[in-house]
Amino acid sequence: MSAMDKVLRGIAGLLGLLFLVMGVRWIIAPEGIANELGMPLLEGLALSTQIGDLASFFVTLGLSALIGVITLQRTWFYPAIMLLVGAALFRTLAWALHDAAFATQAISVEVVSAVILLVAALRLTKA
Repeated sequence: MSAMDKVLRGIAGLLGLLFLVMGVRWIIAPEGIANELGMPLLEGLALSTQIGDLASFFVTLGLSALIGVITLQRTWFYPAIMLLVGAALFRTLAWALHDAAFATQAISVEVVSAVILLVAALRLTKA
């Protein structure tokens, strides 16, 4: 493995770890992570949905990326890439169809992260 491949693997691993930590934070400290993501912490059934769905999203995203980095099996990167691309696409649709604010920073992070994971999937792994 070349030095460039090791750097790419490290960056992909850090992304996976970051997303995993974000998911765990939804379980142990939802107030902080909700605030960082620019949303209020909801109440009642909406709080259950908010915490459950977002924890699941980020834990699945992080674990998929980390398993891909550890095993170097290409298929593990794909769920993480799909979640990131889906989030960016659906944020854009929320803006276009429902008058939501355009989330430039979040969409940029999602697209750049997806591209990094795609390059890692294609460069570091075997089909």
